[in-house]
Amino acid sequence: MITVTLKRFSFFLFTLTLFSGVNGYAQQKTIHTMYGKSVAPAELTEGIKKIMEQYDVPGLSIAVINDNALVYHNALGVSNIETKEPVDGQSIFEGASLSKPIFAYFALKMVEEGKLDLDRPLYEYLPHPGFADESQEDAKLITARMVLAHQTGMPNHAFGKKMKLAFKPGTGFEYSGEAYQYLAAVIGKQHGIGFKSDLNKLFEKKVTKPLKMPHSTFIWDNYVAQHKVYGHDEEDGTPKHRVPSEGYWDDGVFSAYSSLHSEAKEYAQFVIAMLKEEGLKPETFDEMLKEHTHFDKDNPLRKQVGQTGWGLGFAQKRTPEMTMHMHTGNNHDFQAYVMFVPEKNYGLVLFTNSGKMIQVVSGISQILGPQF
Repeated sequence: MITVTLKRFSFFLFTLTLFSGVNGYAQQKTIHTMYGKSVAPAELTEGIKKIMEQYDVPGLSIAVINDNALVYHNALGVSNIETKEPVDGQSIFEGASLSKPIFAYFALKMVEEGKLDLDRPLYEYLPHPGFADESQEDAKLITARMVLAHQTGMPNHAFGKKMKLAFKPGTGFEYSGEAYQYLAAVIGKQHGIGFKSDLNKLFEKKVTKPLKMPHSTFIWDNYVAQHKVYGHDEEDGTPKHRVPSEGYWDDGVFSAYSSLHSEAKEYAQFVIAMLKEEGLKPETFDEMLKEHTHFDKDNPLRKQVGQTGWGLGFAQKRTPEMTMHMHTGNNHDFQAYVMFVPEKNYGLVLFTNSGKMIQVVSGISQILGPQF
């Protein structure tokens, strides 16, 4: 463990409930919060509609987990504010950085299978050509453990430039998508499959098929093309529809840090697996969820949002009563959030097609108690 310091568009919202098959979850079970309160599904649904109208949120997909099981799932609003096409139970959203925790789970499966060592330098598997001259020697120290705990010193995005490490790997905290992509390339190399569609096939075999997440993918496919909702610009609310031909997901690249497409009900299956400790050995779950990076009291993340550190994949917020494991996702016109608390067998998953995730989570916290 190390100790570190860190360096509208306004419109009339046509909020639509989705098909009865999905709303069925909202009608079946009372929601029990982490704080001893019981909330009727209809109360949560009405509250969410008001939040969406207040903040001009086009659409969302949400799931709540109690006692390690899905008790509430809903999809509300519209895919596109101009066409008014409704969001429904088949709608697919960008997960953005919610990609990282589920990729971490995948990487730890590779550790268990002997394809990856958490503490062996990645350089020994696959040298990275993208480091600046002054960082090349230190870059040889980077390990998978450092990647998953954001201790590599690599930048979040390199934008095609040579990367200079912010610090000697293992001695600080620097949130990095580039590091996750490096690890994805290593896993692909170890299997002789690269880091495009074949890596996604391996991910499906090891993660989404066992967890019954059939439409969650890092690679653009026909289902995503048919069911993906429009994002909405976080500044002016303009609808955007990102497709491969516009420079995203080119050539089927598996972007471990950001390219996951999913929705709340499916992603909740991953959260339930985390709560029930399914798919990995108990000692691997212990390693994944323990604190690897500690934020001191002056750390901005601790001061601003209360996060106390980072495990292997998830940020953490520790209190004497519980540990909240969490992650946000921000592709600007899509935002998402996940959290779960093992001590309470509780979890929340949220996908939105706007830049208003924080407002939605804050509003939901008024109904269910603090969720962040």
